[in-house]
Amino acid sequence: MTDNTAVAVHGPTRKLTRAEQRKEDSKTRLSSPAASAIAVIIAVVWTIPTAGLLITSFREPSAIRRTGWWTAFTNPMFTLENYETVLTGSGDLVGPFVNSLIITIPSVVIPIILALLAAYAFAWIDFKGRDWLFAAVFALQIVPIQVTLIPLLSQYVRFGLVGTYWTVWLSHTIFGLPLAIFLLHNFMREIPRSLIEAARVDGAGHVRTFFQVLMPLLVPAIASFGIFQFLWVWNDLLVGLTFARADYRPITVAIAEMAGSRGQAWHLLSAGAFVAMLLPVIVFLALQRFFVRGMLAGGVKG
Repeated sequence: MTDNTAVAVHGPTRKLTRAEQRKEDSKTRLSSPAASAIAVIIAVVWTIPTAGLLITSFREPSAIRRTGWWTAFTNPMFTLENYETVLTGSGDLVGPFVNSLIITIPSVVIPIILALLAAYAFAWIDFKGRDWLFAAVFALQIVPIQVTLIPLLSQYVRFGLVGTYWTVWLSHTIFGLPLAIFLLHNFMREIPRSLIEAARVDGAGHVRTFFQVLMPLLVPAIASFGIFQFLWVWNDLLVGLTFARADYRPITVAIAEMAGSRGQAWHLLSAGAFVAMLLPVIVFLALQRFFVRGMLAGGVKG
């Protein structure tokens, strides 16, 4: 197709703009058989290590030491003892798994609530210094987590919060708020101003406008950040290792300790890895369409 390609729009024809032409060409290239074949090949190559780890988690220790995981197809020797050991035996990952749930859920909900309020203020309330303050919040995304650990820990000791879940909840909330505010703010700014003005003409205040007009439209953005934050917190090791005491250790810390004490027990490490990754995979697959929509809508405009 060339730049002078014409299309019919309600009768008369018009020429495609350069941007529309590039869009059509991109759709053609991405939907071609070659592009589909490349995507399938990349997916298969990317999945092979995970498939090998999954097969290893069901193999007997003697078979793992003698042969590679690919031999399981010709000489299958599978067992559930590996998972029994890591869940109820010496591995004991049930407690850390529950701790990860207790840590992750509030660490996702709290920043979403705070970020929704802040994003609404930045998007639809005029106040002095709004743009500068939003730029400062956006800049906080580049601050390394490592430089904040000692100051935060000293403040937690001062406030008497050490040894509780609050240290982990507050840390993940602090680290997640800049991105949450940025994504939700950009998503809100894409909502037509006419909807907000119509609500105000009908006498709706900020609270009613927020809950009745904006909230139903913000589901993709909320789900997008919720998935991102869930995966980040669930897979976190540094914050859990720094701020959570032994009784409150998440599953990532438990697996790290298992790797240190059972460096040769591949059958247990592989089983523990799949116990840890099961819930995040389910969450992502269940909400992936919201994740894509929210990231595309919230990450384009500033």
